[in-house]
Amino acid sequence: MSSSSTEVDYCAVRAWAIGRTVFIELTDGRQIGFPSARFKLLRNANDEQLQQVSLRLNGTALRWEELDEDISVSGIVNGYFQLPLPLAA
Repeated sequence: MSSSSTEVDYCAVRAWAIGRTVFIELTDGRQIGFPSARFKLLRNANDEQLQQVSLRLNGTALRWEELDEDISVSGIVNGYFQLPLPLAA
């Protein structure tokens, strides 16, 4: 018997960073942004390193080669982050 919970594999067609925010564009046209501070390795990256994001695995993952960091697109869409949202100053 199959589980009633099914995981959707989301795919991105584009990924980029502006300042400390990383954005993805999904195949359905939605654009999602998240603060780099939500991930341990991205939190400490400089702006130039953040901009070096690329899509991998047919758009199902983000990759930062220099940082050796991979993040699933589905995880981002579903709100699975390593760290809590930083408090506003």
